[in-house]
Amino acid sequence: MMLLLSEEADVLMLATNSLKNDMNSQNKFIAGLALCTIGNLATADMSRDLAPEVDKHLKSGMPYLRKKANLAMARCLTKCPDMVEDFVDRVVTLLKDKNHGVLITVVQLMTQVLMIDLKNAQEEGENPFETDCRKAFLRLVPMLVKMLRNLLSSGYSPEYDVGGISDPFLQVQLLTLLRLLGTKNDKASEEMNDVLAQVATNTESSKNAGNAILYECVQTIMGIESEDGLRVLAVNILGRFLLNKDNNIRYVALNTLSRCIVEYQETAEGSVPTESANTASAALQKHRNTVVDCLKDPDISIRQRALELIYYMVNQANVETLTAELLNYLVLCPREHRRDICTRILRVVERFSPNDRWRVDTLITMLTIAGREASSEVQSASVIYISRSPPDIHAYATHKLLKAIRDDDGSQRGLLVVGIWCIGEYGDLLLNPYTYTPSPGAGELANGAPVSITFMALDPFSVVKAMETVVNRHSCPEYVKERALTAFAKLSDRFADKGDAAALSLLQSLLKKHEISHSLELQLRACEYEALVNATKGVKTVVAKPSAEADLFGVTDNGGGEGVSASVMNAAKEALSRMPVVDLKVLEKKREDAFGDAPMPAAKPRTASAPASGGDLLDLNDMFGGGAPAPAPTQNGSGANDAPKSDLDLLSDIFAASAPAAPAQTGGGGYDPFGATAPQQMGAPAAAANPLDIFGAPPAASAPAPVPPAAAANPLDIFGAPPAQTTPPAPMATPAAAPAAPMMGAAAPPPNAGSVVVPAFTHEGLTIEFECTKPDIWNKQVSELVAKCKNGSPDAMYGFNLQCAVPKYVTMEMEPPSSTTIPVTGMNTSKIVTQKIKVTNSQLGTKNLMLKLKVSFTLQGRKVEHMATCGGFPAGEY
Repeated sequence: MMLLLSEEADVLMLATNSLKNDMNSQNKFIAGLALCTIGNLATADMSRDLAPEVDKHLKSGMPYLRKKANLAMARCLTKCPDMVEDFVDRVVTLLKDKNHGVLITVVQLMTQVLMIDLKNAQEEGENPFETDCRKAFLRLVPMLVKMLRNLLSSGYSPEYDVGGISDPFLQVQLLTLLRLLGTKNDKASEEMNDVLAQVATNTESSKNAGNAILYECVQTIMGIESEDGLRVLAVNILGRFLLNKDNNIRYVALNTLSRCIVEYQETAEGSVPTESANTASAALQKHRNTVVDCLKDPDISIRQRALELIYYMVNQANVETLTAELLNYLVLCPREHRRDICTRILRVVERFSPNDRWRVDTLITMLTIAGREASSEVQSASVIYISRSPPDIHAYATHKLLKAIRDDDGSQRGLLVVGIWCIGEYGDLLLNPYTYTPSPGAGELANGAPVSITFMALDPFSVVKAMETVVNRHSCPEYVKERALTAFAKLSDRFADKGDAAALSLLQSLLKKHEISHSLELQLRACEYEALVNATKGVKTVVAKPSAEADLFGVTDNGGGEGVSASVMNAAKEALSRMPVVDLKVLEKKREDAFGDAPMPAAKPRTASAPASGGDLLDLNDMFGGGAPAPAPTQNGSGANDAPKSDLDLLSDIFAASAPAAPAQTGGGGYDPFGATAPQQMGAPAAAANPLDIFGAPPAASAPAPVPPAAAANPLDIFGAPPAQTTPPAPMATPAAAPAAPMMGAAAPPPNAGSVVVPAFTHEGLTIEFECTKPDIWNKQVSELVAKCKNGSPDAMYGFNLQCAVPKYVTMEMEPPSSTTIPVTGMNTSKIVTQKIKVTNSQLGTKNLMLKLKVSFTLQGRKVEHMATCGGFPAGEY
């Protein structure tokens, strides 16, 4: 049966009576076979039916049947945990048996009972260390200790001797049981300390039997509340295991040491374990050289376990030595393991770095070795630590990174990312020589004289040329080229006053070169950076525009005659200025502004979930992670499974990503390359549109030109921004039925006769009010809100971005603003900036319309953000 059937076989139910009859046989071998079958195949029902018969054999006068009955009972209790309490007393009496075979099975049965009892207590919510079963077994600890001591002191017994050790199997089982009983119990642990020390001291380690006992002894010492001296003894035993020639024993030692150290040095997930008063950790440092030698073992499993152990051995005193060993292993390890090792080295550097220079040196060396495999988090952390270092370290890191980039063949892409960023940020420091003399002991000659590290001064042209070499490589990935373009723009500002015309000319040509790149991202960056660089010089970007309106970068119609304003120059210089020091506390929190200053692309219509109870602002809070069952809807089509944002970023769930859905395009501040282009009318002046205007300045005519009625779809907007309509468009055959809609950016039309004006807020000179109308007479739930923005400040506002959130019972379609630049209201050429919002209140008459607004803009070089709630709409109408 044991060979042909498994416990899932239905035929076992038919064998219950046969097994019961066999156990009652007078032949011990027949009864023994029945007990073996139960021990291997018994199901829960069989265990419950046959447990009384098995219990009879626990009292048998034959040791042969008693030991088999113990193993069968262990199976029965495993399948029927509710019977455990009934057999506790029976197990206690069996410990007095003189037969070693019976004792081994009794100890195994007790171990099984303890584990089942622990599981039952956890499922019932009780304290697993205060159960009745455990208390009964704890009273047997002196008997178990005495039994183990007798085994150690007993003479030679040929019946139980294995390799000169008396019954190692029973010793191992006893140590396992003692470990379970001594866990979180000081009294029981104290009773075991002496015998454990005797086992660890007197057991011979030259044979496998002795090693097995020592290993289990170490496990027991580390598992109970043992004394510090006993833990040091356990670590020394494992240290001796590391010197063994058998790879299995060395592997076990490394694995056990790692587990023991981590067990007593647990911290938050993913962090480096901290140094504590654990003496096992201190004793392990004595075996540091032995562990390091394991990194050179031919067996990959030994090397991996040694690497993990070294990671946990690092502390403030040995960080430099062990990190050097980790870097050496990084050169030899398989490529698939390098990513994890780089992350571990970063954590060690974060926790134990003695100074900034050593930290930067280590990170650059790591990127030079494994920059291809380093994760983006490691690259970003390297950039942050370099930026937070003193200016002296900035120069050192930039010189060293430039040299590393020159020596690299382009394969270490992580090194390229960090190096290009540093060169762009601190490229002006390369123009000065740099000399560094390490502290004594870091690098010395035989006569004791310290070695000086010197980097020669470079000219701007050679710096730019080195960057050009990286970009021109055929293997250079696009994300490296994107960072290189940012570096080119910054170097144009850094080298502007250095008098090297060749370098500036090369930088300009490199930016120009990518304006016709096949990559849209590279095109956009190149055009934007060229406009920024020109604005810092006070030069207008010559781009044909149908309007004389100036935006942030000084874009005008024909570029004639006048320079850009001082505020524009200051804003451009600020954009290219050196990055401020990153606050590490900020990185631990969620960013307050997840979507930056870029105006929101064309919005996707919102779909509201089932209305929640209540019609006030609490509905708005629900959609930002307030516990609503439905996922927060997103205006741009971002995933509903995103992590909930903080209170400072209520709108980030809605505006987290862009997705082209509605036909409206970002006419004011962004360029949606995937938007559908509006159909052009035959004969319309499509050439008047500006394909070079990637900054989204709206085509606003200074004087309305006569436009045929059929061209009311704004032929100047090649990106398909729909014209603002206050009434439904009339058919083409009756052009007089409705006037042509005004173009984007033109002055706002006078309010309709049935419109309602609702003020939203006033902040920093910006006043926003909503002109509310009902576009559909037959559908009162649909409303059209036109946000009118007025600038009462003395200077224009740039980078205007208005975002809106609505309750779950409201759906919304939001078009882009007519312009991202709000001129001073009242000037001759000023125009009111508008933005249309179409809302549908599915519970009109029950709940009123409410809006949560967030606006951001730049005023006089200062970024302004404001959040407000607008709820002043007429009750019952909106």
